[in-house]
Amino acid sequence: MMARRLPLSMVAVFAAVSVARSGHELPVYPSYYPHEIEITAMVPARAGEEMRAGKLHAYIGSTPDLTNVPAKSIGFAESLESFIVVRLNPGAPVAKDEASACGTAGVLVREMAVRASDGGFVAHPYPVTPWHGDYLLHADLAEAARARLVGSAGATPSGDGLKVRVEGALAESLVRTEWRSRATAEWDVAVTEVDARALVRSATPIMNGWLGPRWTRSGWFHAYRLLAEFQVGEQKASADAIAVRLQAGDIEDASERANLERELVGTLTAGCRAFVAGYSVKREYFSTEFSSGVENLSYDALEGLSSPMFLRTVKLKDFPWNGWLHLAVGTPPAAAWNPIGGFGDSFGRLMWFANADPAAIPSPYDHTWVLNRISEVQSTPPQPE
Repeated sequence: MMARRLPLSMVAVFAAVSVARSGHELPVYPSYYPHEIEITAMVPARAGEEMRAGKLHAYIGSTPDLTNVPAKSIGFAESLESFIVVRLNPGAPVAKDEASACGTAGVLVREMAVRASDGGFVAHPYPVTPWHGDYLLHADLAEAARARLVGSAGATPSGDGLKVRVEGALAESLVRTEWRSRATAEWDVAVTEVDARALVRSATPIMNGWLGPRWTRSGWFHAYRLLAEFQVGEQKASADAIAVRLQAGDIEDASERANLERELVGTLTAGCRAFVAGYSVKREYFSTEFSSGVENLSYDALEGLSSPMFLRTVKLKDFPWNGWLHLAVGTPPAAAWNPIGGFGDSFGRLMWFANADPAAIPSPYDHTWVLNRISEVQSTPPQPE
């Protein structure tokens, strides 16, 4: 694969010279922000080679081949990768009543917890995860869901004869071989892997420097995107009505907002016919080599290194202030690449984060947003009394 490069020159030089008495430059570099950022599309094998040679600072969105790279020179950032959504076939015997449905759900969740490997899967039968900034509002409901779905081993069926339709590599690894159904028309349960980043990005248009709307980072919104389509009747109507209120801001205070968010997720997770069984964690790697690596970086809990905050905090070790930052992604550019059509792919989003100057950017470890620049400046000094 041929690498495609797009150098982004961002040079900020401020010189204040009253009397020129020498030929030396007097630059001022006011922050850690790199004055040139190069983004390259490259395959994992080459990314590993570039990291080993000290020519690549971070590989974003994919896993590089680190076979010959010293472990002590590599760091990683962890973020939410995907959800595992389980849905029972309404016409299947396992969904004939609530007791049978919850028994089958318990079998699946326990089996997934046992089969979870180093791939980063965590059995967590609740759609709001610890990676969401608003998880503390839901912690007690998450524990209650775990108790309801997992229960005790003796209170649930064995799963013999279960027909499970799987979608996604992670989903396939979590389901017994004998349970997997190859016939699309014959299935009792569907287990689907849903990309968490795609869930966020599909609801977060990037147009003219705007990264909203604000609720796209909230756990309740992700729960709604994951489970609302499986609701029916009054349950569906209630969930839709609460979501509309939360998005419109038709709320009196923070207490009412918290209660509405809990009510919405509680409505979506009532019963066992459609639920989130757990989530997986993604690792992205960067160089910590001295002096060709980076440090002081911050990253996003939901999108990892593909974040405006990463570019505004990362510091190169071999430069006291600015320098040349070399990044790579695993897929070539494919988006429209303009402020109207959007920079929707991995390459374009990273490029836009480097070039754009939005008023607010996602808070790295929270579901809220922070001002891109803020300072408390008094235009007029206070007068003594």
